[in-house]
Amino acid sequence: MDGRGAPPPAALGEFLRSRRARITPEDAGIVSHGARRVPGLRREELALLAGVSATYYTRLEQGQSTNASASVVDALARALALSDDERAHLHDLARPRAATPLRSPRRDHVRAGTRTLIEAMTAVPAVVLGRSTEVLAWNRLGHALVAGHVDRAAPEEAGVRPNLTRMLFLDPHTRELYADWDEEASRAVASLRLVAGRHTDDRKLTDLVGELCISSRDFARLWAKHPVHSCTSGTKRLDHPEIGAVELGFEVLHLPDNPGHRLLTYTAAEGSAAQHALALLDAVAREERPAPVRSGSRG
Repeated sequence: MDGRGAPPPAALGEFLRSRRARITPEDAGIVSHGARRVPGLRREELALLAGVSATYYTRLEQGQSTNASASVVDALARALALSDDERAHLHDLARPRAATPLRSPRRDHVRAGTRTLIEAMTAVPAVVLGRSTEVLAWNRLGHALVAGHVDRAAPEEAGVRPNLTRMLFLDPHTRELYADWDEEASRAVASLRLVAGRHTDDRKLTDLVGELCISSRDFARLWAKHPVHSCTSGTKRLDHPEIGAVELGFEVLHLPDNPGHRLLTYTAAEGSAAQHALALLDAVAREERPAPVRSGSRG
């Protein structure tokens, strides 16, 4: 699936070309002969490194051959020096499941137990996300941290649920929230690419990617690079309208009872300035008043 909802064979070819382009003959230990019209390895060079025929590889890249064997996919992954996430993504694209009609948007709901859990996490910002990064639920601190300018009840209605990826690219308030916006944007697209490769029949994902490719040049540029990465932990630097600059760790946990649902939490070290900042934000959020907008920077 690409920005236009292309079928898996097209996505496979685009992914292979993008990874072929980043490896030079020198990197692969190949003696180069003659001028090169495009960067990276030629098709026949990659086929040689992977131990497959140039004709077969060409058919695979052009989408004329599907369901490549696992051994062939692994050989290509080795030749392309793919990361673990990229290797898994290549398997998803090269061996698609049987074609099915695009699924209608799912009616995602958070279990009562999960909602109780995040509400009990009073000192930890927590957000429950659906497969397409739509917000299914958040606790008071999670809402105040990532989207205090949005109605806290918005996740309750499927038609108006906030979507963290859409907000990152299209909402100026959210864009200003991230001090390292470029890094956050790259991370979001890489994660979405990985999910999209696994669920090519998900209409909600297809619609989101199509919308963002049309509405955001930044998203379209990043999506075309085919980044793939499972972003389950790390740090985020925020410039929050209430508490100012703060650096927080984050963890993404997959909920086993509902595939595709993820719990995103933000953490601060005990006694750190970030922990004190979160305590301040919690105090402000308890007042249940709209977050003020900093003059000249938002709105």
